[in-house]
Amino acid sequence: MTKKLTGVFLALLGLLAAGMAPAAAAPPAGGTDPVGNDVSWPQCGKTLPASPAFAIVGVTGGLANNTNPCLRDQLDWAAGKATGGTTQPRVALYVNTANPGHEGSWWPSSNTYGNATVSNPYGTCDAKGAAEGPVDLPCSYMYGYAKAYDDATIRGIANPGNYFWWLDVETGNSWQTGTSNATALNRATLEGMAGYFKGITAGRTDPNGKPAGVGIYSTGSQWGTIAGTVPAGSPLAGLPSWLAGAKTLRGAQSNCSLPGLTPGSPVTVTQYVSAGLDYDYACKQAAK
Repeated sequence: MTKKLTGVFLALLGLLAAGMAPAAAAPPAGGTDPVGNDVSWPQCGKTLPASPAFAIVGVTGGLANNTNPCLRDQLDWAAGKATGGTTQPRVALYVNTANPGHEGSWWPSSNTYGNATVSNPYGTCDAKGAAEGPVDLPCSYMYGYAKAYDDATIRGIANPGNYFWWLDVETGNSWQTGTSNATALNRATLEGMAGYFKGITAGRTDPNGKPAGVGIYSTGSQWGTIAGTVPAGSPLAGLPSWLAGAKTLRGAQSNCSLPGLTPGSPVTVTQYVSAGLDYDYACKQAAK
């Protein structure tokens, strides 16, 4: 994903310089538990694993407001190659997140988006006649809602309510910083995204009967920097956590015992990197 991808590129370049092809098609050695893969724009044109247990496909292309150019091909790969057999959906999605404020290409001016007025828990995003509203809690919530709406409706995802959506939260994207309420503003954006995805996935399942929904991908340190301490009453509390940061399968398995990113959050997936490709471990597989 965004920040971590620098390491992925360096690993690939090192293999190519040595005259070797990237070993992306074979799962890493050292474990018998089924593992999955997550892929996005950096894997465009690359050979992908032949039979991942599950796949998580990036809808956006590194930013919160663009599209993965290989989205269709990678969704086809995931649907055709993922074998299942874990606690995770065979195919899930992830999206980049951000709160750029007025530094971004667009910022909301009201509580209306997608021809609907959004119920905003923080009140009214009010531009007071200007082109953009203030960088406050109501408008931050609306920015997140709008980005999630776009992810589900304009990027080519059929039946978006039948997927599990992961929010990719990394310091490599644009966030509010340097003010006393910066983390609260960032949380409001993530709450807007989570609120939209909760709304479209409520009570729904994927084609294999796994629940649709929304969760959070990050590391503990990046999450703390961006979102701070999440109140127990936040819509982010209790969402499943997908933890990055491991270097091996064993490390990923061990990370299943770490605290979740928000109060009451179960760690359901952990990630590690091998041969320049992201691998993912379904934590419930460890309980046998």
